[in-house]
Amino acid sequence: MDTTQRTDQQRTAERRRRELLDAADRVVLRDGPHASMNAIAAEAGITKPILYRHFGDKGGLYAALAQRHTDALLASLRAALDAPADRRERVASTLDTYLAAIEARPQVYRFLMHPAEQAEQGFDVGRHSAPLLRRMGEELAQVIGERLDLGPAGGRLARVWGHGIVGMMHAAGDWWLGERPCPREELVHSLTDLLWGRLSAVGDRVGGPGF
Repeated sequence: MDTTQRTDQQRTAERRRRELLDAADRVVLRDGPHASMNAIAAEAGITKPILYRHFGDKGGLYAALAQRHTDALLASLRAALDAPADRRERVASTLDTYLAAIEARPQVYRFLMHPAEQAEQGFDVGRHSAPLLRRMGEELAQVIGERLDLGPAGGRLARVWGHGIVGMMHAAGDWWLGERPCPREELVHSLTDLLWGRLSAVGDRVGGPGF
């Protein structure tokens, strides 16, 4: 097999994988955490063994969907952090971006984050969802470390802040999405107030892009 044939086959496989993920997304949007491999296979017009061939098992499919949605969310959060505004406005905008994302696609959020609601026995979403939060925490820690002057132990403190902020966003957002006790704008304002005390006091890192 020459290089051209291998490249064509690779492109075909990647296109097919995207089509299957699109089908999975449609089922998740409809069924939320109860989306099953059988339903996804039916939506894609294939048998479940073929779906397994592409993703291995439900864990593999979950991981692929999680990466797709986490990539999109992180891109939106980076855009909010890079927006031309003062620091407090960027903090509020970043929080609002996260909350708006889970509000817009609550079924996707519940599929990714609520193991107790999964329909299929033997699939532990908690084992798969925890790395998503860790990834977000590390991404935010990197931004904080690059932009804020946190002193000699700045790298460690940036990770504390990054994971702490992500944990706060996740816990508060999960509670808010389930109960809707207040408008999103009110929650954003309250969380920004909570974070602002320390964030307002620290200076930008010299030579960094600024926070």
